[in-house]
Amino acid sequence: MLQKSLKRKRYLIVLDDIWSCEVWDGVKRCFPTEENAGSRILLTTRNNEVACYADTENLSLRMNFMDQEESWNLFKSAAFSNETLLSKYENIGKQIAHECHGLPLTIVVVAGLLKSKREIDDWESVAKDVGSFVTNDPDERCSRLLGLSYDHLTSDLKTCLLHFGIFPKDSAIPVKRLVRPWMAEGFLKLENDLEGEAEKCLQELVDRCLVLVCKKSLDGTKIRSCKVHDLIYDLCLREIQRENIFIMNDIVPLYPDFPYLSRLKMQPFKRVTGDKINDYCQYGHYRALVTPVHRQLRDHDNNDLLKRTHSIFPFHISLLSPLLKSELIHFKFLKVLELRHEIYDFPLEILSLIWLRYLSLLCLETFCIPREICRLWNLQTFIVQGRDRSILIAFPEEIWGLMQLRHLLLPQFYLPNPPRVYADKRSHMGFSNIQTISYLSPRCCRKRVIKGIQNVKELGICGYETDLSIRDSGLLNNLVHLQQLEKLRIRHCFKLLSASEKAFPATLKKLKLEATTLSWSHLDIIAKLPNLEVLKLMRGACRGDEWHPNVRGFTQLKFLLIADSSLKYWKATNDNFPILESLVLKECSYLKDIPIEFAEIHTLQLIELTRCLSELGESAARIQQGQEELGNNPVDVHISRPCKYIVFIKVTLCFSFPQVKSYTKVI
Repeated sequence: MLQKSLKRKRYLIVLDDIWSCEVWDGVKRCFPTEENAGSRILLTTRNNEVACYADTENLSLRMNFMDQEESWNLFKSAAFSNETLLSKYENIGKQIAHECHGLPLTIVVVAGLLKSKREIDDWESVAKDVGSFVTNDPDERCSRLLGLSYDHLTSDLKTCLLHFGIFPKDSAIPVKRLVRPWMAEGFLKLENDLEGEAEKCLQELVDRCLVLVCKKSLDGTKIRSCKVHDLIYDLCLREIQRENIFIMNDIVPLYPDFPYLSRLKMQPFKRVTGDKINDYCQYGHYRALVTPVHRQLRDHDNNDLLKRTHSIFPFHISLLSPLLKSELIHFKFLKVLELRHEIYDFPLEILSLIWLRYLSLLCLETFCIPREICRLWNLQTFIVQGRDRSILIAFPEEIWGLMQLRHLLLPQFYLPNPPRVYADKRSHMGFSNIQTISYLSPRCCRKRVIKGIQNVKELGICGYETDLSIRDSGLLNNLVHLQQLEKLRIRHCFKLLSASEKAFPATLKKLKLEATTLSWSHLDIIAKLPNLEVLKLMRGACRGDEWHPNVRGFTQLKFLLIADSSLKYWKATNDNFPILESLVLKECSYLKDIPIEFAEIHTLQLIELTRCLSELGESAARIQQGQEELGNNPVDVHISRPCKYIVFIKVTLCFSFPQVKSYTKVI
């Protein structure tokens, strides 16, 4: 596909960090073989053999190490950021930067280590350690300096960093998939605000330049995915082995040729590269973390390994998966379990894993959760992923017995009323620790259910209701009782949101609407929410082509996204969005103008347009110019894939589709 799209075109392609000649051979097959005049491929590598192998025209460039001034400037920016540099740190700082021998990674990692240390004794101690690494091998010096930074971590930060070693090398890891197992494994100290502690630990690893941020939330406040540099990854693997914090094993069939007939065997974790990885992974790649013991395990200790396994993570889908399901009963003390093969019903074998805290499944169709789910009384996170959004999972009343539950994430699910507490028949059971719920069926938004989840901070609601009694019941008005709710997502709830100021709690900070078919005037109610900072209006969120806000509102709104909308005429003033920072418009195919009054919003920093009309880009440029004329900070305008015009094609009505009137295509 890539080769075909590049034919007869000029291109510049940049490939960063090619590890081996085999990797380069695999990648270059994607590019056209014929000569494309003016086209170039630029690759970087730390391996001189790769550079010589790939260089057909003697155009390789060996990068020099940073000189003393460059090293100091990089060190200074990493260690002090925007802080004022005190003179007492300058001499010792230059000494430390010099001892890093011009290696950028080691400079920023050592600077990250000192970022939170402001005692001169600490700096002198680090300078002494750095100076003691006498070696002419740059790789060895880099490895030792990274180890120094690791040694200065607290025990909980060490364990959290080492956890990156279980994921594939150089992979961007979703933060939630990373930190929820941290909570389940007991890596974190606090019991109440586990999520806050996890974010704090991750941010500290980022501040120390040990973890790289791959993606942030649209408003820039949250890390969405991250990874570690491959040298840090190698450090993690070495330290896992050296410190014996946990043992990594891969779960494989005992007889690979007959995976359905064999039993599971633990195989020591092996690092494989190149073509070997395909052979290695063809029968599955479930990685297990095992509690270490102070004795050497032999082959006949496989059952002992199964019992001491506390986490299982999948990285490939394979024939091994059904076998793993049948063998789950042997993993007596399992805390973390991810199953990535598709299931048609809930695996009953899981019900014996009473120590389980994190469970993630992948389902193909609607099924019911058994009543015995209450046996998993330690469960903190329960995730069911589905290929189809319409999959509906039904929970029994016994689900309310999972008092430790913090995150409940499914495509759609039905939650029954909580049972009464026997000691006090006027009160009902509830999830006192719950943080995240999605996607709850709208018919579950009854007062008793809402009271049972009253501590929830993030809530998703999804489901199209044809029952008119549900539509007219005003069930979603009960959301106003969720006084801890900060983030709300509502999708496919046609005509279920009432035009009432009681529809949302005042604590709401982020709101995302999709296929809710609200009138644009309904947003005047949302505009009155006192703490709303982020508003995302996705496809079908609002109906109609005119938005004329009638009230002074959105007083705290910083981020506004409108996507795939039929909006055509938009009037507003700077009073409607007084502190807006980012405006993102995606596929707003009819809108030609952003209100010129946006030029008077002094906080505005970004206007981003994707697949919008060229006239809208011109409107954004006028706002940018207006901001400059008023002496405000310049507004960044990003335009990608602009559309030239809209084509309306008449479609002849037919008996099968009487509702079809026209078809619109944006070019």
